[in-house]
Formats: sequence, structure tokens, C-alpha cells
Amino acid sequence: MDWLYPFAFLISSILFLMGLGLPVAFAFFATNIAGLFLFFGGARGVTQMVANFSDAITTYALAPLPMFLVMGSLFFRSGLGERVIHALDLAIGNLRGRLSYVTLGSGSIFAALSGSSLANAGMMGSLMAPEMLKRKYKPHMAFGPILGAGSLAVIIPPSTLGVLLGSLAQIDVGALLIAGVLPGLVLVTLFGALIYIQTWLDPDAAPQYAVPQASGWAKFKAVAGNILPMGFLIFCVVGTIIMGIATPTESAGLGCVGVLILLVIYRKFRWAVIWKSLDDAMKVTAMTFLIITASTTFSQIFAFSGASSGFISAVTSFDLGPYGILVMMILIILVLGMFMDQVSMMLITLPLFMPIAYLYGFDPVWFGLMLLLAYEVGFTTPPFGLLLYIVLGVAPKGTSLRTMSYAAAPYVLLTLFLIFLVAMIPQLALYLPGLMGR
Repeated sequence: MDWLYPFAFLISSILFLMGLGLPVAFAFFATNIAGLFLFFGGARGVTQMVANFSDAITTYALAPLPMFLVMGSLFFRSGLGERVIHALDLAIGNLRGRLSYVTLGSGSIFAALSGSSLANAGMMGSLMAPEMLKRKYKPHMAFGPILGAGSLAVIIPPSTLGVLLGSLAQIDVGALLIAGVLPGLVLVTLFGALIYIQTWLDPDAAPQYAVPQASGWAKFKAVAGNILPMGFLIFCVVGTIIMGIATPTESAGLGCVGVLILLVIYRKFRWAVIWKSLDDAMKVTAMTFLIITASTTFSQIFAFSGASSGFISAVTSFDLGPYGILVMMILIILVLGMFMDQVSMMLITLPLFMPIAYLYGFDPVWFGLMLLLAYEVGFTTPPFGLLLYIVLGVAPKGTSLRTMSYAAAPYVLLTLFLIFLVAMIPQLALYLPGLMGR
């Protein structure tokens, strides 16, 4: 049980410091310094930690991250997203729950263009929630699709969280991103079926109202002019990786160029938008790289102190079998997701879970995708789900966390069902990466 002392010290220190409100990166740095003095040779360990910083962030797998962030920020700040919403609204017509479907459809497209769940939910909440509530949609029909569509950016490429997980867990980033395409489409379909069932069971939840009738030609023009060009961007990012034309880094560059071309075509190009997007990407990238440097040292201390090997031996001694161990790891993430953000969970769990996954022979891409789905659930589980508070921020005064949680609940259940499907049918995650020759 020699491993239990360093294990308890390292984990409890991080949780305690984050509980005090210390930023994630600083909580890890403080724990790392204490751990280095206790288990890693003191001042020499701190010197080694500083020397490792450049190695931690100068990895090719992280190169797509800032460009995906720039691409998403350009898309949101330029107003291209509003054109997509308008086109979908026109194309759907007078369907019961039409605004819920518009929200889901637009959010799915945005997920494939931004890679950020928070930005996706924030934009959809500010644009769609007021309109749905004005049309007397019940709260679960107004907020549920926003929360569901927002969470899709976790697995639909280009997922910034997927890039981070792939880098930290040493998983092929391109394969991991592409692995999310089919499960993402399945999840969109499940969410669409949920909206249909909800409106069928309770027609008053999304009252129909008169909308201007558009001709088939007008609908075609709206879709061709505002949605199909977004398909070009999605091809630049996802299609080029699947076809083996580009690496994730190259596809991210193509995506940025594609957005710039669309800005020029739609006369949305402004230098102010460019600088703001670069500023957004710089801030998030700097924060992410700081977290990665802290995480790398934490993993080394965890392994050197014996906590990692001790934990693995303790877990495997239960003899639960591969799927029993998998269920246990998913449950741990689901519980942590109620209290922690996704990056914090990732930094704590990956050093523990990845060695176990390799020990049991789990395919790293398949396992990594299920971790992403489990992290996604944490975005919409109370009391600290980040998307709940993002949408609460644009909701009318008086909207409670309970109302928001109730709206999110069926979408959370469907995501859990998808985790089960991926576990039972690994090809759902591995088919497209297999086409890449992986």
C-alpha cells in the first residue's frame, strides 16, 4: 500500500486547491511543486519540470488547436452563423417544434465549424432562446435543444477537447477526431427523434404559429447560398482527413482559409473581426498550453511516486473483466462531471485510465471517444455543468437551475445510450478511422 500515500496526497491536493477557487493550471502547478519536493528530488525536480515545458507543448499533435479556434471564432464573430439559422428556418417551414429543429440543425453545423461547446451553446442560446420563449415554447423545448446541440461540439470534429485529449493521452488526433463523425450523426438523429416525441406527446410544448410560406425555389436558394458553402468548410476539415489528403494540422489551415474565402464572398471581411478572432484563439491557446505543461509534470510525478502502478494493480485485483473496468471508469467520470470542468477531469483521469486501457487491450481511439462522450455528459449535469450556466446567462430572469437541468435530462440519457452503443458496436467509432488506413 506504499502507493496510497502519494496517490491520496496528489489527488486530494488538486481537489482542495480547485475547491478554493484556484485556476486549474495553478492548482496543478502548486501540487506538482509539492510533489516534486516529496517524491522527485526537491529543487532538482523543479528544475526538471521547467526544462520539460518546451517538450510538453512543442508537439505536432497540438498544432491544429489554435487554427481550429481561429476558424470557429471567425465563423461566430462574422455573422455567418446567423445566415445558416435563417436558411434552416426558411427550409423547415411550418413544422411543429420548428424552432427546436432549427436550433438542433444549426447547432450541429456550428459544432462542425467551431469545435467549442461553450461558444456553440452561447450563440444558440442568445439567438434562439428568446424567440422560442416568445412563441410560448415550454422551457424544456426551448433550452433542451440548445444544451443538446451545444454538447455536440465535443465529439463532432473539429473538437478542441478531442485535440487536447488526443495530445495528452498520446492518441492519434486525426483518428480520434474522425471517430466522432458517425457517433455524432447518430446523436443528432436521436436528439431529432426526441424533439419529435416530445411534441407528439405534448403538442402545447411547442405551439404552431403562422409563418410566411416560401416557394421551393426560395428554400433551395437559401440552402444553396447559406448552408452548402458550410459543407465546403466541413469538407476542408473532416473530408480531407478521411480521404488522406491532409493531416489534422493541414485541415485546420484549410478550414481557416475556407472561412476567410467565405467572409470575402459574403462581404463580411473586417480587419476588426480578424484581430478579435486571433485574440480569442491566443487567449485560449495560452491557457491550454499552460494546463498541458502542468499536466505533463503531474503524470510524471504520478508514475515516479508509484501511485500510477499501485492504482492499476489495485483496480485489476477486483477482477471485474474488461467491460466491468470500462463501466467503472465511465461512472467515475460521470460523478466527477457533476462537480468539475472537462479539462480538470481530463488531467486527473487520463494518467490513471490510459495505462489501464492499454493493459486490457482497449483500442485507444475507441476508448478515447467513449471518454469524450462521458466528458460531454458533464457539460450538462448539475450542479456545475458549464453549459447549464452558459444558457442560464441568456435565459429570462427567474429561470432556475432546476428548470435547465430538467430540460437537459433527456439529452443526457441519450448520450449515455450512445456510450452504450459505442461500447457494444466498436465499429461505430472505428469504421471511418479504418478508411484512413489506421
